[in-house]
Amino acid sequence: MTETKPAKKIERLLFVCSGNTCRSPMAEALCREKLPGVEAFSAGLGAISGLPASIGALDEMAARGLNLDHHRSRALTSYLLADADLVLCMSKSHRDVILSALPELRDKVFTLAEYVGEDADITDPFGGDAATYAACADQIAALLDKLAAKLAENPA
Repeated sequence: MTETKPAKKIERLLFVCSGNTCRSPMAEALCREKLPGVEAFSAGLGAISGLPASIGALDEMAARGLNLDHHRSRALTSYLLADADLVLCMSKSHRDVILSALPELRDKVFTLAEYVGEDADITDPFGGDAATYAACADQIAALLDKLAAKLAENPA
């Protein structure tokens, strides 16, 4: 898979998943740790606004010294999409839903994996055990390490 090149400096990064209670909040928290110069935020395609992060996500981030206690889910909006320099989805299906509705965003909406040159979805850990959440967080963290390296190489 071909890596994409950042077109401009990435200052605002939006992570998207389904309900905004597991994957995208963990990605947001991990991104804030790994890329302190980037403003990270998250939303969900089918999110019910105002829900806390899942217990599994809270526990896994706490185990990594990160806090999701104040996270509240929010639904993806056109404003959030417009406000982001880059939109990184947890799965191809999330990306495809956004791009089918807003094809003009094709230059800034990707899966996290594809943006760093990989071809993988991040599996939803919702309802899984602690090991499932840890594996999900490990996958996100590894992809964010690649993202940090890519952004450092191409500061724009």
